[in-house]
Amino acid sequence: MSAIIKIKPLGFIWETSDPFLFCAYHEDQYPKGNGSLGPESSLQGRNIGQDFTLKDGWRMYHGSRIPGFPAHPHRGFETVTIAQKGMVDHSDSLGAAGRFGNGDVQWMTAGKGVQHSEMFPLLNTEKDNPLLLFQIWLNLPRNKKMVPPHFKMLWHEEIPIIRSEDKNGHTTEITLISGKLEGKSSPAPAPDSWASDPNNEIAIWTIKVTPNATYTLPKASEGINRSLYFFKGNEIQGEGYAIPVHHEIILNAHQEFTIKNGDKEAHFLMLQGKPINEPVVKHGPFVMNSQIEIREAIQEYQQTEFGGWPWPNHDHVHESSKGRFALYPNGEEINK
Repeated sequence: MSAIIKIKPLGFIWETSDPFLFCAYHEDQYPKGNGSLGPESSLQGRNIGQDFTLKDGWRMYHGSRIPGFPAHPHRGFETVTIAQKGMVDHSDSLGAAGRFGNGDVQWMTAGKGVQHSEMFPLLNTEKDNPLLLFQIWLNLPRNKKMVPPHFKMLWHEEIPIIRSEDKNGHTTEITLISGKLEGKSSPAPAPDSWASDPNNEIAIWTIKVTPNATYTLPKASEGINRSLYFFKGNEIQGEGYAIPVHHEIILNAHQEFTIKNGDKEAHFLMLQGKPINEPVVKHGPFVMNSQIEIREAIQEYQQTEFGGWPWPNHDHVHESSKGRFALYPNGEEINK
């Protein structure tokens, strides 16, 4: 049996398989900051509030002063935000907050409902502020959709990196955001996550393959969904196929798959997991099992705003002098 099920081009939003809902990939070459955490460059010609068109190498998204996503609600799933480059300022309706980036990961269980904002502060005023970020939506099963919201940081210092060398001395690096490999385990996910049960074989890995290297993904169990997202590089060979960059490779997880890289460093995101196999009904920021539950979510948010918004602005950012930190709802603060 072939390891490859399908190869298809990547869109702006990356399609995913159960138990994942989708992955948003953001790469922006932000200019120097203006001292107020926004861009020094003019915002003329941009559709402010809905700026999703790449102009001069970057976008403002829903931000008006600072790029990013001002306060918005979620219910019924989790967000896993991998900030490979640049910084993210998080604030939420629980009173939690944080600044993370350059390899850090935020794991947030929306559960029964939370508001949060995700802004991209342009801290550097003397040089550009590149951003490379993935936000993965991971579904919650029916019995976990209304759990209390939870906010967790996975600092890059705590995330294992596995280095593998092929017979010719070429290397591959695998960063274990979720899952196990070669006897090492990722930091624990959020407690109510589908990923918290090892039987669900959730794997979220970023993979960097040096030029001309060969790397073989290990087998998972039968019935596990696995996709490999080839987002940087030139071309790889796999099972006789020449696969260009910006493609998703949907794989049989219970078959080994060997990546044979070309002459340019290649980067991948791998998403893997046991499907939840429950109805999925999505409406904007809400993901439930039925239309009735979606209507209930909308009505409750209109009535309660999931606890309201405790910050001065919906596009709240932290002081420019602040480093990487996490402030938890119980008042505990961790500074990195």
